[in-house]
Amino acid sequence: MRNRRQILGDAWVDRSIGNASAFSADFQAFITRYAWHEVWGRPGLELKTRRLLVLVITTALGRWEEFELHCRASLAGGDAATRLTPEEIKEALIQTAIYAGVPAANTAHAITAKLLRELGASDHPDAALFAAQVAPRAATEAVHTGTGREGRTTSTAGHPAIAYSVLEPRQHRDDGAAPLTIVLSHALGCDRMMWDGLAADLSTEHRVISYDHRGHGASAAPPGAYTLDELADDAARVIDATAPAGEPVVFIGLSMGGMVGQLLALRRPERVRALVLANTSSGYPAEAREVWRQRIATIEAQGLEAIADGTMQRWFTESFRAAQAATVARVRRRVVSQDPLGYIGCCHAISALDLTDRLPAITCPALVIAGAEDPGTPPAMAETIARQIPGAQYLLLAQAAHQSVIEQPVAFTLAVRTFLAGLPTA
Repeated sequence: MRNRRQILGDAWVDRSIGNASAFSADFQAFITRYAWHEVWGRPGLELKTRRLLVLVITTALGRWEEFELHCRASLAGGDAATRLTPEEIKEALIQTAIYAGVPAANTAHAITAKLLRELGASDHPDAALFAAQVAPRAATEAVHTGTGREGRTTSTAGHPAIAYSVLEPRQHRDDGAAPLTIVLSHALGCDRMMWDGLAADLSTEHRVISYDHRGHGASAAPPGAYTLDELADDAARVIDATAPAGEPVVFIGLSMGGMVGQLLALRRPERVRALVLANTSSGYPAEAREVWRQRIATIEAQGLEAIADGTMQRWFTESFRAAQAATVARVRRRVVSQDPLGYIGCCHAISALDLTDRLPAITCPALVIAGAEDPGTPPAMAETIARQIPGAQYLLLAQAAHQSVIEQPVAFTLAVRTFLAGLPTA
């Protein structure tokens, strides 16, 4: 009975039990013992997961009275800790449509919408949230919740079109604060898909913008050598085109993206609220510049395929390459699919990196992340950045090479979330 009340709420259970008769009392007792103790009382699944299973199964079988009962309880009944959000129910019904049929999911959507309208007009604490779910909205404005709304900056002389995507927050923050606007800037040879996992996680309650550097992904690839100033200008144009007017952003950059973040914070401090700089550097010694020149020459002569295997060895630890061969292969394909001219253009920008002495001018909060086994931008480089930026935090990720966000996604995401939680509110 405790489980039954926890899921359906006291009012429903009291009414159900109160309506029992000599004919139905045995059945009520049977349901309480069999369903609510023997099944709902099992510890193997969280109660929210069991709620979702009930909604999916009753949709598939067309048990609409039972679906409505459990959908209402999932939104507003029983223990608040076990309730489902409208977003969670929507995703379950979309998944159900594929495996149990669109007509069933369509009916379930209609019933859920009816319940949201009723609850939105009630005195429930979440009434405003429910009402917002049924506010008018054109279906043509819907975007994929995993990739977001896509766009491109305006192309002008000297300013190529930069492709970006925007993920709007799916729910309110637990602390009631306004969502942050977070910009994700990828590594050389990658594109914004490098950030898919982190972007999906952070967009739960924050606005997340990811973009392709010039010469990468869907962005334009103008000929010639690029400069870091140009890459920072590209990032600023993306921010100006996508972030709310005047709102500074949290800029998260890995490798080349971290270099861009440093310069952006120096050149446009009013647009940067905080920095996360991962697996990156603030400058290269003369011998490293020669390595960049050799890499450019190799690509010009033989193409990106010639440097792909060596890149994977620097980007991922040996143990990860052995255990996650498919992931490494996917990243390798991404590298060799880039425009060689764009890759070379960015190599020129990176080889001229020289920001170390300017970093004390950065005044925003900063988190510097290093991979303990990163041969390309070793921990010493990250330590230098952390020392130079006043008050910067430093984190060393074990068992991670250069692509720490892919190799250690849980630790990376936790580090970012912890850092964001500690930022002062605007």
